[in-house]
Amino acid sequence: MEARRKWIQLAVLAALIAVLPFFFPSGYYYRVGALIFVNGLSVIGLVILIGYAGQISLGHAGFAGIGAYACALGPQHLGLHPGLALILGAVISGLLALLIGRPILRLKGYYLAVATLGFGILVSMLLTNERALTGGPDGISVEDLGLRALLRDLGWRISGGEFWYGASGIALLVGAWLALNLFDSPTGRAMRSLHGSEVAASTVGIDVARQKLRAFVISAVYASVAGSLLALQNGFITPDVAGFMHSIEMVTMAVLGGVGSVLGATLGAAILTLLPQVLTVFAEYEQLVLGAVMILVMIFLPQGLLPSIARRLRGRGE
Repeated sequence: MEARRKWIQLAVLAALIAVLPFFFPSGYYYRVGALIFVNGLSVIGLVILIGYAGQISLGHAGFAGIGAYACALGPQHLGLHPGLALILGAVISGLLALLIGRPILRLKGYYLAVATLGFGILVSMLLTNERALTGGPDGISVEDLGLRALLRDLGWRISGGEFWYGASGIALLVGAWLALNLFDSPTGRAMRSLHGSEVAASTVGIDVARQKLRAFVISAVYASVAGSLLALQNGFITPDVAGFMHSIEMVTMAVLGGVGSVLGATLGAAILTLLPQVLTVFAEYEQLVLGAVMILVMIFLPQGLLPSIARRLRGRGE
């Protein structure tokens, strides 16, 4: 049953990615779609950390910043191909999460939230102040991946927006597949046991500290890859990618769609990415309307959009 549900979710996600371009009125929407997929990938990392393991992080954007700047600095200073720089950024993020996760994850509740927030702020400050290396607040350019030129040489001419829509969509599908596989695995079940009660999990032989650390490292790698894709897509990056507001934005996306659901978190990423585009007609009232939408969802659908809607539909069916 669980395996069937996993493949249904992946099929729905793949179908949406494939069908949506038929409804795009212009090439601009490919860029918006690619941004949704990148945000969705980073939020899936939070599903593993918050939804599976029950650990909060307000510094998730710090790892996205590491991945983004790895793609900018790797080719410039180490002569790496941007694709290899993406992998390097993921490795650095994973190792850093492993290093800082051991002391940080001993904390609980708002102490853990503040500790992860501090990490994110430190990364953002480093990227902002090291002007000679990172370009400071003005940002830094990112070398092109080169795959679109290769496809053009092979006779397949696609625009930049179309290419990044496809590449980000594939990355999202792979990330969702890995997260759903983890959900059904022994490791995933051990992580999810922490969400209910760490004490109960430890009494049945689960190494609580190890499982929390695993979830933290995996989520860091997801964020790093998403940050790298964002940098490569835009061709330019600023320290805002590692900023506090970006971390809050990602947590909000996860909670809005349903923090325990891969599809739900992706839906939350889509809504929160699209709403600012739609609400531009409200000009100065944009943030007010966005906040009101969030409050209403949290009051009437506290489990998140997708899980709450699915639960109500099942209730009617019964």
